[in-house]
Amino acid sequence: MAQETYDYIVVGAGSAGSVLANRLSADPSARVLVLEAGGRDDWIWFHIPVGYLFAINNPRSDWCFRTRAEPGLNGRSLIYPRGKVIGGSSAINAMIYMRGQAGDYDHWRQLGLSGWGWDDVLPIFKAHENHYLGASDLHGAGGEWRVEPPRVRWDVLDRYRDAAAECGIPKIDDFNRGDNEGSSYFQVNQRRGVRWSAARGFLKPALKRNNLTLEIGCAVDRLTFEGKRATGVEWIQNGVRRSASARREIVLASGSIGSVQVLQRSGIGDGEHLKSLGIPVVADRKGVGANLQDHLQLRMIYKVSGVRTLNETYANLLRRAWMGIEYALNRSGPLTMAPSQLGIFTRSGDDVERADLEFHVQPLSLDKFGDPLHAFPAITTSVCNLRPESRGHIRITEPDVGAQPEIAPNYLAAERDREIAARSLRIARRITNAPAFSEFKPEEYLPGPSIGDDDAALAKAAGDIGTTIFHPVGTAKMGLVSDPMAVVDERLRVFGVKGLRVADASVMPTITSGNTNSPTIMIADKAATMVREDNRG
Repeated sequence: MAQETYDYIVVGAGSAGSVLANRLSADPSARVLVLEAGGRDDWIWFHIPVGYLFAINNPRSDWCFRTRAEPGLNGRSLIYPRGKVIGGSSAINAMIYMRGQAGDYDHWRQLGLSGWGWDDVLPIFKAHENHYLGASDLHGAGGEWRVEPPRVRWDVLDRYRDAAAECGIPKIDDFNRGDNEGSSYFQVNQRRGVRWSAARGFLKPALKRNNLTLEIGCAVDRLTFEGKRATGVEWIQNGVRRSASARREIVLASGSIGSVQVLQRSGIGDGEHLKSLGIPVVADRKGVGANLQDHLQLRMIYKVSGVRTLNETYANLLRRAWMGIEYALNRSGPLTMAPSQLGIFTRSGDDVERADLEFHVQPLSLDKFGDPLHAFPAITTSVCNLRPESRGHIRITEPDVGAQPEIAPNYLAAERDREIAARSLRIARRITNAPAFSEFKPEEYLPGPSIGDDDAALAKAAGDIGTTIFHPVGTAKMGLVSDPMAVVDERLRVFGVKGLRVADASVMPTITSGNTNSPTIMIADKAATMVREDNRG
């Protein structure tokens, strides 16, 4: 097929790629091509919020990655979900709207990355936000990214929040004011009880423009170069190898796993590793695929009695039928549920300056995603260390575009992370055993009452019950030119080549203190502005 030429090529139509497609095609003089490896979001469970239960670890909607056997998890391997559809992981994720903390972004600025402090990024969050409370000093209205309150409540969660207050954790109204310490109900990316993915908010409205082309089912193999300048992309679509060239820039937006794979197959990465795979080295950047950070959630489960949970509600056929009717009539009820409803942010100890723990409290329990709910009434109190010190890696294992990468998060490798894990479990136990929750007679199911209170026992238990909360970041980190592990500069341009940027969660130098989807959308929005600024004239 004849090679077409565009001004910009965006690799990936997930959360970041949807934003880039919208913003770059806003210039009617620019031709924009977006390449998505997944398909269209034409499955009902991409839109009904509780559909995450059916989408995760389903090859129709998820790339079904797995980690290596992790030493810190006592030899266990985890599923590593990533969305296989336009909108990417925003089509299967928890829908939780969370910016993180002001200190996260101020830390980036302190690393020398000008333009990335809290005061710099807050206007970007506000500009694309459409918050249910309207415009204010901290929120925006009229943007593409819809934010609403949850549409269902549970007595068991109300009382757990009361128990947290008894433990000194204040009740707050909003996690997105720069300091999220306290308890509240998560705000969600929904519109009237329907999931609001990045594809719905950003990509689909832009597809009406004649200068924007979306191609789906495109397995991007590699970039092409003229000297040190990235000039094109090669991909496989319906068994046919295709290519296109870019006059101005190529922007990788395939996430912390996908963007790394494209970079490495294209000869950008650790030179020794690439040579071992027979890949010619274009730019020796050892940081490509390194610096992997993720939030490890410790899923504690408590049996309860005398209060309703989703477990027994879903098990009852009549109640399940009513759930469907309630959703069909009012777009309310349990089918509108995000995976977690109640959030708690707190500090693990007096030696911590700002909240470093996040709880996701759920009125349900199951062994793992994809499994049925338990037959007994129960809640799950997942707690994660927001700023882990452990670092892992992602690397391709062969040049073939279809080969699974090695994903090694290296959970709990750092001694500090094991210490915080032990603290986390103690705090969760203290809240659950507080007087406000005692009437429900909580009985620890996981990790179990036989697990002692000493650091070693709790750290081992963390390895037994810990699982990803689906927040991989940092594998093409932003940094100074003097940093040999940095992959992109503060304007997200890849070191060592021209005409190429990365604009997704992989560029985070350190992980944000909360759910990572909305920070990724902010990064893409800021990146699009920088791309257009640098290509004027």
